Amino acid sequence: MLVSLRPDPTGAVTAAVCGGVALSLIETSQPHRPWVLGLLIAIALFGWLRSAHHSRLILDTPTSRIGSAAQGYVELFGSGQPLAGEPLRSPMNGLPVLWYRLLIESRDNDNNWSRESEDVSEDSFLIDDGSGVCAIDPTGAEMLVSRKDVETRGDRRFTQWCLIGRDPIYALGEFTTLGSIDPDRSTSRQVSELLAEWKSDHAALLKRFDANGDGEIDLVEWERARAEARREVEQRQREIDAAPEAHLMRQPGDGRLYLISDMDPTQVGRRYQIWGWIFFVAVMAGTAGLVWQLAH
Repeated sequence: MLVSLRPDPTGAVTAAVCGGVALSLIETSQPHRPWVLGLLIAIALFGWLRSAHHSRLILDTPTSRIGSAAQGYVELFGSGQPLAGEPLRSPMNGLPVLWYRLLIESRDNDNNWSRESEDVSEDSFLIDDGSGVCAIDPTGAEMLVSRKDVETRGDRRFTQWCLIGRDPIYALGEFTTLGSIDPDRSTSRQVSELLAEWKSDHAALLKRFDANGDGEIDLVEWERARAEARREVEQRQREIDAAPEAHLMRQPGDGRLYLISDMDPTQVGRRYQIWGWIFFVAVMAGTAGLVWQLAH
């Protein structure tokens, strides 16, 4: 079973659409039902087009290597890893996870389950494909996750979908590198900013650069301060240049699909193709039922 983090017609709504079409077809003797079929056809048509678009997007996008990926919309596939520090833990069993969605349901007197609450983690995690490591921000992502655990405690049922360390991770979204080199840096500007910062604390400036102790910074002493500021700026720039690059995948700003899954890209693409065919059948069945109703 898969779970979708965001409301998505290519998931849970599929059964509702198909069931609604079937119900409407059974009730074709009622003349006031065409508008219901029209609505269901519209929903199914939207789901069909969206599923087809997503399947082509997934299957046609080549998998990139993190170490050489271009900036922009890319597909990554690797192994999930936690960020450094205290690991994210499941609220259901306390075990370390990369991501979770926990659904809590309660049972009434008729033995029916109803939704009580839902909790979804937003912590980032890492994906490693052997060529590099990229941080994955799950905010706004459509999560297609197959790992599912169910536990019943009295009249409450806990259902958790999660990703754990070393799980295969497929991600399709906006890839960006928080580069260690700033192409717009200006040494002279940074020197001026550092000198202005030093001047704001006049006592510290005198203590550091007033060599003759007259309580003033003369031209010679000011030139020495400028030289020291330049040395500090250049040292900072060398440290930044030597730092490793930080890669990040996040939700695209242009509204394109942002997808994270524990399946490989081919499986995910085929899943969308199957949903597309289900919606297509629903469109055809609904259209046939609507035509029959209008004719009778």
